[in-house]
Amino acid sequence: MKGSGLGLGLLSAVFCLLWTTSTGLKTLHFGSCVIATNLPEIQKGFSEIRDSVQAKDENIDIRILRRTESLQNTKPSARCCLLRHLLRLYLDRVFKNYQTSDHHTLRKISSLANSFLTIKKGLRLCHAHMTCHCGEEAAEKYSQILSHFQELEPQAAAVKALGELDILLRWMEEIE
Repeated sequence: MKGSGLGLGLLSAVFCLLWTTSTGLKTLHFGSCVIATNLPEIQKGFSEIRDSVQAKDENIDIRILRRTESLQNTKPSARCCLLRHLLRLYLDRVFKNYQTSDHHTLRKISSLANSFLTIKKGLRLCHAHMTCHCGEEAAEKYSQILSHFQELEPQAAAVKALGELDILLRWMEEIE
């Protein structure tokens, strides 16, 4: 009986891997927390609005997501929690505060928000099952990012953070 359970589990894992690969899903690994997301679709959605969003950014000297300082050097154990915080920032303050009269951009932002919400729900489950630990490193890095965000007024901060979304997506792509 144990052999058939092992075989079924192995078959399920292979099917999941093949399905994830064929559907374009990216598997994000945070230790024992694993989340599948359609990162190429998120990147495609952002690329469709990137130029119009970045054209509104008047604060070229300020960076919210300083790639090397805040994301790149994050230890694997802190990535899950840091991503959870960043998704909350984007959902609660960036997507909600971004203003435009362009309906195409608004639809794409809504789609991005829905994708982020799905990832955040997966991270919340991992956190609830104690596989997404929030420690000092994640809190410090998020605090740095938040302080950069708060240097700007809300609309300017939303424009800046949305324009830097490619940095966050690239970082997520690199998570193995």
